[in-house]
Amino acid sequence: MRLHRLSATGFGPFGDTQEVDFDALSAAGLFLLHGVTGAGKTSVLDAVCYALYGAVPGARQSPGAVLRSDHAAPDTVTEVLLDLTVAGRRLEITRRPQQNRPKKRGSGFTTEKAQTWLREYDAATGDWEALSRSHQEVGEEIGQLVGMSREQFCQVVLLPQGDFARFLRSDAEARGKLLGRLFDTGRFAAVEERLAELRRAAEQQVRAGDARLLNLAQRMAQAAGDGPDARDWPLPDHRPGDPGLAEAVLEWAAVARAGARERLAVAECALAAAESRQAAARIALDDERRLAELQRRYADARRRADELAAAEPRRAAVRERLERARKADLVAPALALRAETEREHHTAAAARERSRALLPADLAEAGAEQLGALERQMRQELGALDAARRAEARSAEITAERAELERQARADEQLLLDAAGWLASWEGERRRHQERVEASHLAATRTEQLAGRLEPARRRLAAARERDALQLRVATAEERQNSAREQANTAHEYWLALREERLRGIAAELAAGLRDGEACAVCGSPEHPAPARATTGQVDRTTEEAAHEAYRQAEEARAEAERALASVRERFAAVSAEAGTEPLAVLDGQVREWEAEFGESRALAAGLHAAREAFESAEREHERRLAQQREADKRVSARTARREEIDREQAGLERELAAARGEARTVAEQAALLDHRAGLLAAAAEAVREVEVSAQRLKDADGRLSEAAFRAGFDTPRAAADAFLDDRQQSELQHRLDDWQREEAAVADRLAEPDTVAAAARPAARTQEAEAAHARVERALREAASVLAAARARCAELGRLGREAAAETRRIGPLREEYDRVARLAGLTAGTSADNERKMRLESYVLAARLEQVAAAATARLSRMSGGRYTLVHSDARGGRGRSGLGLHVVDAWTGRERDTATLSGGETFFASLALALGLADVVTDEAGGVRLDTLFIDEGFGSLDDQALDEVLDVLDSLRERDRSVGIVSHVGDLRRRIPVQLEVVKERDGSRVRHRNAGAGD
Repeated sequence: MRLHRLSATGFGPFGDTQEVDFDALSAAGLFLLHGVTGAGKTSVLDAVCYALYGAVPGARQSPGAVLRSDHAAPDTVTEVLLDLTVAGRRLEITRRPQQNRPKKRGSGFTTEKAQTWLREYDAATGDWEALSRSHQEVGEEIGQLVGMSREQFCQVVLLPQGDFARFLRSDAEARGKLLGRLFDTGRFAAVEERLAELRRAAEQQVRAGDARLLNLAQRMAQAAGDGPDARDWPLPDHRPGDPGLAEAVLEWAAVARAGARERLAVAECALAAAESRQAAARIALDDERRLAELQRRYADARRRADELAAAEPRRAAVRERLERARKADLVAPALALRAETEREHHTAAAARERSRALLPADLAEAGAEQLGALERQMRQELGALDAARRAEARSAEITAERAELERQARADEQLLLDAAGWLASWEGERRRHQERVEASHLAATRTEQLAGRLEPARRRLAAARERDALQLRVATAEERQNSAREQANTAHEYWLALREERLRGIAAELAAGLRDGEACAVCGSPEHPAPARATTGQVDRTTEEAAHEAYRQAEEARAEAERALASVRERFAAVSAEAGTEPLAVLDGQVREWEAEFGESRALAAGLHAAREAFESAEREHERRLAQQREADKRVSARTARREEIDREQAGLERELAAARGEARTVAEQAALLDHRAGLLAAAAEAVREVEVSAQRLKDADGRLSEAAFRAGFDTPRAAADAFLDDRQQSELQHRLDDWQREEAAVADRLAEPDTVAAAARPAARTQEAEAAHARVERALREAASVLAAARARCAELGRLGREAAAETRRIGPLREEYDRVARLAGLTAGTSADNERKMRLESYVLAARLEQVAAAATARLSRMSGGRYTLVHSDARGGRGRSGLGLHVVDAWTGRERDTATLSGGETFFASLALALGLADVVTDEAGGVRLDTLFIDEGFGSLDDQALDEVLDVLDSLRERDRSVGIVSHVGDLRRRIPVQLEVVKERDGSRVRHRNAGAGD
C-alpha cells in the first residue's frame, strides 16, 4: 500500500484546505513530519486513518470527538481526500463526517449526514471512474484490499512507540489483549467458550436423562397398580445423578413384569371357560332361529302360490297382446314407407301452390313445358343487356368523378383561405413560442436545484414523524413491560405459595395411596395405624402445576414485552439521530414550502420539451402552408380541363342508355326484373314436375301396404297399425310374463324343500328364551375379556415402559461418556485441567506462537540498533495466577544473562519498542495475506537517544528502502531536522494550522 496524496479541509486543526504530497516525501525513502507541540502532526495521521476507515485512531475516537475544525469558516465543508495505490489499484477515497452547515433559507444550521465517495483511476483512459457512495460498500472494499482492521492498521502502519514501550513493561494479560486485537484470536477464545457450553449442555443432558428415567419408573408404578408387582418400589432410595439408579429401575421393572404376566395367565383361563359357555348358548340360539326361519318360509310360499293362481287370467291376456304385436312387426316397413311417401306428396303440392301464386293469372294452370319455354325466352332477353350495363357503369363513374372534382375545388378554395389567414399571424406566433421555450429552460434549472434540497428534507421529515410516533410507542411499551413484570412477579409468588402449601400437606397426598397389608412407600411398613388426612383446601399436584404454567406464561409475556421495548427504543434512537432535534412543524413547513416551489418549477420545466416541439412544429407548419398554397393553384387549372372532357363523354352515353332501360329507371333495375321473372317461371315448372312424381310414388306405397297386411294375417292395414307396439312396449310385456314364470318356479321349489316341509310340521320355535340365555353368557364373556384386556394392557405397558427404560439407560451411557470427554477437553483449553501443566489457555497458546514470531522478527533489527548487544526472546514461564505463555525477555550479550524487558533503560526501551513495532508490522502483514506496506510512520520516542544511537536507528530505518519502503518519522526533536533533509512541517497559526513541504538539501 503506497500513499500518493492527502487533502484535508476543515479537519482537526486545519481551518482550510491543506494538501500533503506523499509521492514527493517518499522519493527520498525517509522523511520527517515535525512541528511545535499542538500544531497538528498527529492530525495528518488521523486524516489518513479517517479516509481509510471512517474513524481516527485509538482514544481519539471517543463518543464526543468532533472532527470538524474550530477554525473552519461556516460555509467550509469538512472533508478528507486520500489518493493511494493498494493491491495494484489506484484509488481515491473522499469522506465527509456528519457536520452542521448554515441553512440556505433562513437563519440557523442544519445537520448534513456523513458521506463517502470511492473512485478508481483507469490508466487506459486516464479518467477516474466512480465505484460507490455507500459507507458499507466502501468500508468492505477497503478492508478486503488492505487486509487489516483499523486497530491493526494503526498499530502496524502508524507505529505508536508509546504503546510498544508499555507493551514491553506490561504483564501477560495486557499483552494478550493487544495481540488478540492485532491477530484476531477471538475465535480461539470462542472455541474455549464453546467447549464450556458443550460441557454444560452435556451435563444438563445427563441430568435430564436421569430425570426421564425416574419419570419412567413412576409411570411403571402407575401401570402396575395395587397388585403384588407394585412392591419393592426403588424410588425412595435414588435421585437424579445416582449411578445405581438405572440398575435399580431395570431390576424392579423385571419383577413387576413377572407379576403382571401371572395375572394375565389367570385372566386367560377365565376367558376360555366363558367362551365355551358362550359357544353352547350360541348353538342353541342358532337352532331356534333356523327353525323359526323355515316355518316363516313355508308360510310365505303358500301365500305366493295363492296370489299366482288368482293372476292367471291377466297372464293369458298379456300373452295374446304380445303375439299380435309381433305379427304387426312384419307390416311396420310398409307402414313407414307409405307415411313417408304421403308426407313428400303433401310437401310437393304445397310448393306448387306457392309458386303458382307468384305467377300472372293467365299462367296459373300452365304445364311444366309451357313454363320452361317462357323461362328460356326471358334468359335470352337478359343476355342482351350486357353492353347497356357497361355504358351505365361508365356514366356512373363520370358522375362520381364530376362530384369528386367539385369537392376538391371546394376543399382547395377553403385551404387557400386558411393558409392566407394562418400566414398573416405567423410572426406573432413565432415570438410566443420562443418566449415559452426560454421560460421552461429557466424552470428546469431551478427544479434541479430544489431536487437536491428536497430529498434530504423529506427523509428528515419522515424520520421526525416516526420519531414522534415512536415516542408514544416507547411510553406504551414501558407501561406494558411494567405491567407484565408485575404480573410475572405475582404469578411467581402465587406458585411458590401453593408449592409450599402442597409440601406441608404432602403426607396426606402420600397417605391417599396406602393399602392395608402393602408396604408404605416412605417407611416400608405394611401397617398404617395413623395415616395423615387431607385438610380443607388441600393443594394437589394439578393445582400446583396449573399455577406453575400460569407463572411460565406470565414470564414469557414479560420477556416478550422487554424485547418489544428494546426494539422500539432502538428504532427510536435511530430515527432521532436522523431527524435531529428540530420540531416536526418546522421540518414540515420547510418541506411544504420547497415542495410547492418544486411543483411549480417542475410543472413549468416539464413543458420544455413540449415547448421546443411546438416551436419546431409551428415552423414545419409554416413551410407546409406555403407548399399547400402553391399546390392548390396548380390543381385548380388541371380540374378545369378535366371537367370539359368528361362533359362531352357523358352526353354520348346518355343517348345510348335511353333505348336500353325500357320501363325501368336503370339498366341494372331492368336486368334484375327479367332475372326475377325467369326465376319464378323455373321454380313453378320444377314444382309441377315434383307433384306428378310424388303422386305416383304414393300410389305404389298403398299397394305394397295392403299386400303386407294380408300376408301378416290382418284384415285391413288399419288393424295392423292398431296392433303395432314398439320395442320398449313389447319388452315390458315379455318381462311381465317372465316374472310370473320365475315366481311360479320359485314357489314350487320352496314348497318342495324337505327341511321347510318338516319344520312346518314341528311346534313353534322358542327364540326369545334362547336369546335371553345367550345374553347372560355374553355378558359374562365380556367381563372376562375386559379383565384379560386390562391384564394384557398392563403387561404391554410395563413391557413398553421397560423397553423405554432400557433404551434410556443405553442412551444415557454415551451421553455420560460424551460429558466426561467434553469436560476433560474444556478443562484442557481453559487451563484448569491437571493435564495442562502450564495452566495455559488455548488463546494464550496461539498468541504465544505469534509473540515468538514477533520476537524473532524484532531481534534482527534490535541487534543492529544495539550493536549486537540485545536480542528479544519469548518465554512461556508461568506468570500471575499460575498461567503462562506471554512472557517477553531481553538477552544481554555482554553479560550473557536473560532479563525482563521492564528493566531496560529509556534509550534501550526505545530500541526494543521500535524493533518490536517493525517486527510486528512484518508479522501482521504476513498474517493479513502479504499486503505490501510501502509507507510507514513512526511517532515520537527519538528524544531519548544519543547521537550514536540515533545514527544506528536511522541506518536501520534507512535500510527499509531496500524493500522500496518509505518511512515517515513524527517527531519534534531538532537534531532530526539536520539529519533528514525531506520534511513536512506543520505550522500552528491563529486561524488554523498549515503544512509546508521542505527539502533542507535543496531549499524550501
